[in-house]
Order: sequence, then structure tokens, then C-alpha cells
Amino acid sequence: MRLPPISLILGGASSGKSAFAEKMVRQCGLAKVYIATAEAHDGEMSTKVARHRAARAGQGWRTVEAPHETAKALTHIESGEVALVDCVTFWLTNLMIDEGDWDEELEILIDVMVQMRAPVVLVSNDVSGGVVPENALARAFQRAQGEVNQRLAAQADLVVYVTAGLPTVLKGEPQLDDVDEPW
Repeated sequence: MRLPPISLILGGASSGKSAFAEKMVRQCGLAKVYIATAEAHDGEMSTKVARHRAARAGQGWRTVEAPHETAKALTHIESGEVALVDCVTFWLTNLMIDEGDWDEELEILIDVMVQMRAPVVLVSNDVSGGVVPENALARAFQRAQGEVNQRLAAQADLVVYVTAGLPTVLKGEPQLDDVDEPW
């Protein structure tokens, strides 16, 4: 499978979006770099991070922890590699918790991705399907996540929405010329 320069994989919580993105990356034949954005602040999150690490174990992934400086981590990706950023939602959460300027950081991230000589696959949560949250912080996060996803989708060459592990292409055409396991 030939990956386009920028792919965005969207889906709800536990939709299978990360597993799908990892499968895409494995099938492209390039050296795999996992850009991890999650920070484990509690036992449940620690378990989730451990589960993701175990799923990649023994498959030749190089992992880079970049919960805040994701754009900077991407500048170190070389031709012949592919970067998987999992996930944009944790990156945004980290910026909002630290009261960082997520809008400016998103522009930097997009600028870096556009200039890359290696493909990048982004995983992000779609939070638009839920009810409007009761508190102001949750509403601000929902609005920000929606805007981030829209701006990334505008830049992406391929956008796929995953529900129950099943992908639906929203934008672009996947190049499935040499895939062992079709989607």
C-alpha cells in the first residue's frame, strides 16, 4: 500500500481507529515510527498505554514519546519512514491542560506535515456525535477538537472514518495496489 503524504483516521472512542491506522502503516512497507501523545495520569490510562505498546511489540516500531512537542518530533522523521501520531486528541488535551495556544500549535503541526518527505498518519477522536457538555471546559474542548479535525481533514490527502472496526473513506483514494489484507 502506498500512503499519501497526510492521512487522517477518525472515529469515536474504542472504534478501532488506532488498530486500523497501525494496519495501514504496517502494510506500506516503510520503517514505522509511533509518535505517542498520551500521558498516563491514572491506572486506567496506564493500562490503555500498556495495551497499545503490547499490540506493537515485536513488529519493528520505533516509539517516540511526544505528548506536547508532536510537531518537533515529526521534524525528525526521515524519508523511508512513516509516522503514526496516536493521537491528536491527547495532544490537544495536553495543550489545553497546560493552557497552551492550541491554534498556533496546530498551525505549526500542519506546516511541518506539509513539508515532510515522509508520510504521516494521524489518529483523532470524533467528539461531535455526543451531546453538548454541561460544563464550559468540556464544551471548549469539544469545539476545539471539532475545529482541529476539520483543519486536519482539509490538509489531509486521505480521511477515513472508522466505526466498529470498519473503515469508510471520506476523502481521497487509498492506493491498495499491493495489500496482503484488504480493508
